[in-house]
Amino acid sequence: MSGLLATAMVSILAVMGLAGCAEGADSVDRAKAQVTAKEKAVASAQTEFDAASEEFCGASRDYIDALDQYGDVLNDTAPTVGDVQTAGADLADPRDDAFDGAEAAVDAQQALVAAQQELVEAQAALATAEAGPSGTPSVVPTAAPSSTPLAPAASVDRVKQAEADFDDVQAGVTEQTPLADASEQFNSAVVALEMAWLRLFADAGCLTDDQQVQAVAAVSAYTFALQQDLATAGYYTGAVDGVSGPLTVQAIEDLQEANGLPVTGTVDKATAAALQAELVALGGAAAQDSLASTAAVQQTLKLVGFWDGPVDGVWTDELTAALQAFQTELGVEPTGAVDAATIAAFERAIAELTAPDAAPSPSATPPAG
Repeated sequence: MSGLLATAMVSILAVMGLAGCAEGADSVDRAKAQVTAKEKAVASAQTEFDAASEEFCGASRDYIDALDQYGDVLNDTAPTVGDVQTAGADLADPRDDAFDGAEAAVDAQQALVAAQQELVEAQAALATAEAGPSGTPSVVPTAAPSSTPLAPAASVDRVKQAEADFDDVQAGVTEQTPLADASEQFNSAVVALEMAWLRLFADAGCLTDDQQVQAVAAVSAYTFALQQDLATAGYYTGAVDGVSGPLTVQAIEDLQEANGLPVTGTVDKATAAALQAELVALGGAAAQDSLASTAAVQQTLKLVGFWDGPVDGVWTDELTAALQAFQTELGVEPTGAVDAATIAAFERAIAELTAPDAAPSPSATPPAG
């Protein structure tokens, strides 16, 4: 009897062992299937993110083009502010499309990050299943992905501020206001908005050519340096953010008035010299930094092929001639001064280098913010 019992016990244990092996095999198979499913989900999310990013780049380009055309309306065709306000309505649809595209791209990016996280978890579960109840996983899964913003927060904030400034300028002018009294404020607000969107356009990965990215940065650097110089001299009280808006124009006008210059709200050789002289008079760091904005003009002209001289921050007659040549080439009045129209022309020249079919969508990993 005892022999039969022992045999039965051995058989039971053997069956239990086989069942355990089968269960372990099933667990590994299920884990492998989960990894495969999650890999497909990541690939699908990546495709959707690429498509949403391409859609955003296209919509933001259309909005930038609309802003550029709106600036032309202000300069060339609108005799009254009422006409300007009516023309401004044309911006509503492309602006909505650009914001909708940005929101869709952000949502698609978050979905991609979530899919990547689920894949990491599935890979960890597979490693545990393959190790068995008492084993140690031999494969260490990759770290969970982090959610990086689609574009730096500063670029997004610039766009929001420029949009708010533009709305404020429109709201502050009545139907009876002559265009001559409002055009400079409108122009500066439109150009600030265009520059802010171009910066976001570049930071979101819509520009791929290094020189184009540098050109966008150079134009922004000019305004940033100018704002910093004007702030140091006591004329500018706004945010030093590289976006030339109404406050920047007002600061230039105040500088010109204080120095007995024609009040144009634009920077020419005489205005740059007056600002530099005031900064030098302040001494110390102000004097050391006083050449920055002129150097940014030189660098920007160099990038677009209109300046082959030194980038030394000294405004010379040759620099004025180079600026006038650039303005003439792009159909801007050749004043030799950096005004809203010239800044817009810089941006237009950059935008024309980036045809929609030549600008691939951003990479899977968005720029760090």
